[in-house]
Amino acid sequence: MPIELKMPALSPTMEEGTLAKWLVKEGDEVKSGDLLAEIETDKATMEFEAVDEGTIAQILVPEGTDNVKVGTVIAVIAGEGEDASTAKAAPAPAAASAPEAKTEPAPAPTPAPASAPAPATAAPAPAASGDRIKASPLAKRIAAERGIDLSTVTGSGPGGRIVKADLEDASAGVAAAAPAAAAAPAATPAPAQPFETDIPHTAEKLSNMRKTIARRLTEAKQTIPHIYLTVDIQLDKLLKLRGELNAALEPQGVKLSVNDLLIKALAKALIQVPKCNVSYAGDQLISYQRADISVAVSVPAGLITPIIVGANEKSVSKISTEMKELAARAKEGKLQPHEYQGGTASISNMGMFGITQFDAVINPPQGMIMAIGAGEKRPWIVDDAVSIATVMSATGSFDHRAIDGADGAQLMQAFKQIVENPLGLVA
Repeated sequence: MPIELKMPALSPTMEEGTLAKWLVKEGDEVKSGDLLAEIETDKATMEFEAVDEGTIAQILVPEGTDNVKVGTVIAVIAGEGEDASTAKAAPAPAAASAPEAKTEPAPAPTPAPASAPAPATAAPAPAASGDRIKASPLAKRIAAERGIDLSTVTGSGPGGRIVKADLEDASAGVAAAAPAAAAAPAATPAPAQPFETDIPHTAEKLSNMRKTIARRLTEAKQTIPHIYLTVDIQLDKLLKLRGELNAALEPQGVKLSVNDLLIKALAKALIQVPKCNVSYAGDQLISYQRADISVAVSVPAGLITPIIVGANEKSVSKISTEMKELAARAKEGKLQPHEYQGGTASISNMGMFGITQFDAVINPPQGMIMAIGAGEKRPWIVDDAVSIATVMSATGSFDHRAIDGADGAQLMQAFKQIVENPLGLVA
């Protein structure tokens, strides 16, 4: 039977995407693992791999199409031994079902709501006959990672085999079960009428990334009570150590930035003050035993936060090497979801722009973010005498639902102490 290729959810926040480019054409034979298309998600441009073998019978969504909803059929594959010309008829029932979906709400009386639960109870039918569940290796791995019971998933592959797209539908079904009221906020940002002005201007369509940034920042400021704590930190010892380390690491081709050292400092501070290495989760407080630092990186489409996993356990040279590689791929839009999703805390450095102090917005579900300002020469009192020192201001934004002010202050104190006594960064 024909295999429907559906728009995949390539990240947890993805609801729609842009089919940027097809890497195959109608008539091409494909096998599991072949690259089919490039899809622009809310954070990056990612490659979509084939799960099943067959021939591309029909491409339904042309490349360059925006706002393709997750789960939309974008192409049809003719299975092994199947005539590609007949497989092209497979999408027809899906198109025919669209009017049925529209006519169902028309009978407004009570029978329509009464019949609505029926598909929900019928949906968790076993995916395969007999005592063995037929699923592709990739589908089995995804199901294990997401905790999806394969016996409740209906397979759309040959012979009822479960494929990756079926698991995306299963995940989408869970999300769809949320109260309908949750969909209302998504519609509120859209203006009721087209924007009008007599001022000369240009209008640029928002990218998927910019839409996601706008939505997540709005949610963060509306739902997270922020508390801000600022400390001034002397940098002279850190700058001296950085110079010495770079001289020693030059033969290895490694050049440390100040930000590399600050990433390590924040990670160590979070381990010292574990009450700040947390996430608020409704009726639970999640405490992490590892410090995964999300680092804000500016890219042409907006902002993304690649993660240094286990930064507290890595050397500064390792952090530097990873950060350069992640930042380069972030700017190319080639990061994989696991490289920018997660993290236990964030750091955002705007010192290179001459910004001396700012308050950053928390990146949920994380509990805090450290905002780093520029180092500058300032009067500094040492032993009751005024001297000149290189000083920077660092501001921590904390989720006050999870982190008390005193605990946040302890983290800022620990961060300051580590930076001003930086030999601990290489211990």
